Amino acid sequence: MYRYIIVLFLVLAGINASAQHYKYIDSTKISGPARYKKQVKANPDKQLVEIKRYIPQIALDIRYATANNFMHRRMYQQANAYARLPVVKALQQVEADLQSRGLGLKIYDAYRPYSVTVKFYEMTSDTNFVADPRKGSKHNRGCAVDLSLIDLKTGKELDMPTSFDSFSRKAAANYPALSKKQLDNRELLKTIMQIHGFKVLNTEWWHYDFNGWANYELLDVPFSGL
Repeated sequence: MYRYIIVLFLVLAGINASAQHYKYIDSTKISGPARYKKQVKANPDKQLVEIKRYIPQIALDIRYATANNFMHRRMYQQANAYARLPVVKALQQVEADLQSRGLGLKIYDAYRPYSVTVKFYEMTSDTNFVADPRKGSKHNRGCAVDLSLIDLKTGKELDMPTSFDSFSRKAAANYPALSKKQLDNRELLKTIMQIHGFKVLNTEWWHYDFNGWANYELLDVPFSGL
């Protein structure tokens, strides 16, 4: 009996040691790799898939895989973009719509592990531009994409109000004091994304949330685990 109690204690201690604990949120609200796999098994739509595999022609500029971002350091080890399967299927429709106009999407960021959101917040706690880790981000759910428009002939980005990850007032989705071209391009992106099930974030013209985001859990799964 004594030996059984010791073994049980060691097992429980091992479980507690391997569990991830978070500073800003109850750890039960964050799904790590093991829990994520169980969720996908129960509902295949919850799978995080690589966007480029489903939309080969889409352009990627994954800033957090470089030092060209507001953190000024590399946050991702792979320059890949992932999102939940229904999100990617909706992006396929967006891309097809744009291609008929000679345009396409450029993705800056998509799924983001929760632990990266924490690092963003601790660098700058302005929740107008970074997510509050007490609530988590739609990026952590695999249901948000940061993107812009490109001209398919030249591959160049269309003229938009600001660069990606700008913390200026001009980044707001409805900021009015812009050139006609910038306003037209921003509104074209907004219109097409809305048609296919996305809503722009008020403070960031480039950030779009999938309308069904509430059905998906907050994740802290590294890219290497996908």
